[in-house]
Amino acid sequence: MSNLLTRIKNVIMADLHDILEQKERQNPIALLNEYLRQCEQEVEKVRKLVERQYLLKEELTREYYHAQELAEKRKHQAQIASQAGETELYEFAVQEQMKYEERASRLKQSLDQALHQLEELERKYEEMKHKLKDMHIKRMELMGRENVARAYYRINKVLEQDLYGNKPFSRFVEIEQYLERLEQQVSSAYYSSTIDARIAQLEKELKKQETHSNS
Repeated sequence: MSNLLTRIKNVIMADLHDILEQKERQNPIALLNEYLRQCEQEVEKVRKLVERQYLLKEELTREYYHAQELAEKRKHQAQIASQAGETELYEFAVQEQMKYEERASRLKQSLDQALHQLEELERKYEEMKHKLKDMHIKRMELMGRENVARAYYRINKVLEQDLYGNKPFSRFVEIEQYLERLEQQVSSAYYSSTIDARIAQLEKELKKQETHSNS
């Protein structure tokens, strides 16, 4: 049964790994955002655990001082019972004193351990927060690089038209050349249609000039 569960787990993990790789190839920034969200959730969980550890430390502290107070109370009562010659009461008070002292000792050990664990949790928690902050900064840097890369891609798509199939600026050149040819054709047609009249006018002007010169 355990082997079957292990195989199923391995298959699931392999599929998950493939999915993550596909996502990373498709959109690495989106994958990074998802990873950061998961990290934020983990940091929040640790924050709650740190708070619980604080509450535990406070509860242990209260119990420890309470046990100490009861031990001191029973010790004082045992002294009074001893002075009064109340042997049975004295023995009961002493037994109670020992129980409270043992409890206080055990609570002191638990409290010391809780304090040590709390310090370690706080240190790790601060490390996690710093790491998360660094990752957020890194994400902004990567997003900036991605924006610049996308912008340059679009800029190059327009400026370096020879590298692309549609060649938008080549179309402008083609249109301009077409208009120049059309203008030349129009001019040529105009000259063809008016040349006879202009030559006739020039002949008249030349004859007038000759007449004035002879006279």
